[in-house]
Amino acid sequence: MTDSMLFFIKAVFLGLIEGITEFLPISSTAHLLLVGDWIGFDSGNAKVFEVVIQFGSILAVMWVFRSRLWQLVHGTFTGVRSEVLFTRNLIIAFLPAAVIGALTIKYIKMLFHHPIVFVVTLIAGGLIMLWVERKPHFAKNASNETAASEHVSARTLEEISWRQALAVGFAQCLAMVPGTSRSGATIISGMLAGIHRKTATEFSFFLAMPTMLAATAYDLYKNGVGISPDVSVAIIVGFIAAFLSALLVVRALLTFISRYTYRPFAWYRIALGLVVLLWLWRSGAM
Repeated sequence: MTDSMLFFIKAVFLGLIEGITEFLPISSTAHLLLVGDWIGFDSGNAKVFEVVIQFGSILAVMWVFRSRLWQLVHGTFTGVRSEVLFTRNLIIAFLPAAVIGALTIKYIKMLFHHPIVFVVTLIAGGLIMLWVERKPHFAKNASNETAASEHVSARTLEEISWRQALAVGFAQCLAMVPGTSRSGATIISGMLAGIHRKTATEFSFFLAMPTMLAATAYDLYKNGVGISPDVSVAIIVGFIAAFLSALLVVRALLTFISRYTYRPFAWYRIALGLVVLLWLWRSGAM
């Protein structure tokens, strides 16, 4: 097997990893960088590969929600109040990350070179998720239905307030730190703000669309000129793999959260963080 063929196989593998992890609250960035390092995949210092294939996952969620997305666009331009308010909330939630990200992107990228950051964010994120899911109003049993009803003020996307959207937007800024998880930060913050678990997940999906489109466009603008032909092909195959795998995960996640909590993902984050910590210690990187 030639080096080029092996390089493309690794790109497909990482594309599958991206599609599987992007919408799960376990940090796709952590998985891409850790697995990429493990298999010896080098796409260059700019990390354009990792960012662009993430947009493949976003296109997958756009396809899954294509009917609702068309309803949103059409309703906004025709003045349907509920759709106009939904669009307003997406803009409100998008702006904090856009502004803060533009101001801090240089410093944030420096964190990608420190694996211990992944350990801290993975474990801390898992502990926060466990803490949130232990609250009575998030419990999945009948005895807590009253508490849940009192806490949850938005059971549909149209019922989300601008304050709740802003809270989710600021939480999305935390996801700039490697290992935090964009979906995890936005979903959990939405639940804490009073948005129903399934609705918070769907809002996170919709918010990912402008966020990742902006991130992809920015990285291509800043680093696209220097991409080699091999990396360009790797991006394409990784993009396709991410799109196809994300199609399956999005539908499966929505089914899962309608029946269960996010606790399994919290324990997975903690376990992964401990594994990375052990690896750093064994390799003398600490």
